[in-house]
Amino acid sequence: MNKPITRGELSAADGAEAIRARYRRDDSPSPPVWNETLDLLLAHRSIRAYLPEKIPAETLATVVAAAQSASTSSNLQVWSLVAVEDEARKSRLADLAGNQQHIRDAPLFLLWLADLSRLENIGKAQGRDAAALPFLEMFLTAAVDAALAAQNALVALESLGFGGVYIGGIRNKPEEVAKELDLPPGVFAVFGMAVGRPDPAKAGGVRPRLGQGAVLHREQYAWNEAQREAVAAYDEKFRDFQKEAGLPEQGWIRQALSRVRGPESLSGRDRLKEAMRALGFALK
Repeated sequence: MNKPITRGELSAADGAEAIRARYRRDDSPSPPVWNETLDLLLAHRSIRAYLPEKIPAETLATVVAAAQSASTSSNLQVWSLVAVEDEARKSRLADLAGNQQHIRDAPLFLLWLADLSRLENIGKAQGRDAAALPFLEMFLTAAVDAALAAQNALVALESLGFGGVYIGGIRNKPEEVAKELDLPPGVFAVFGMAVGRPDPAKAGGVRPRLGQGAVLHREQYAWNEAQREAVAAYDEKFRDFQKEAGLPEQGWIRQALSRVRGPESLSGRDRLKEAMRALGFALK
């Protein structure tokens, strides 16, 4: 279970244990120092089962402050957030996101938005042009801003003993989601986040990640033997994790390639460009 920050003393040995749990490799790096922030980050896991406990409004306000403390490109702050607690609305959004029950079960569902509408409205009010907003660069800026803010928010939630899971399925039917949330043109729901107090009876283990040999390049990108070894080793470790979690033992390679096998594997998101244009993004 994601754990709140405490004031207990942490050592480099604690860090080595946490990093090894993340990679499940004997050659996992050993940190020279360790602290509560690193311990919290390495303990992260997605939470899909929650206790029936609402998140206080004051807690949400604190989490939003943490989200707004994330970096934002050129201080444009082109993101917004919709917090949903209404049971009927959560259920409709769950249907639109692929019938994900944990959206219904979570006491709070957050929708992270790329929001170019605010600057558009400010420009109109000031009588000034905002002609750069329709370009792809601006949507990418807004999506990155939303992701940075959301990650800050999730870390803040975990520090308070809550947990959550990102919901990419909210992009399955973006026009319907926009209608449900009454989004104006130029606002797009990038992803959702189901949030709540984790149910300790249904806590999962730390999901292993690709070894650093697969993701860390030095000076220039290279697909080489170190990369291939890291992927092969991870496939085996991930299969072990699936077995422990009672999941189908298909390994990571098969699972990942199945997810990108073709347009039909994108759950409707293959028409994302068309949907975004319908929602007011010209994407020049």
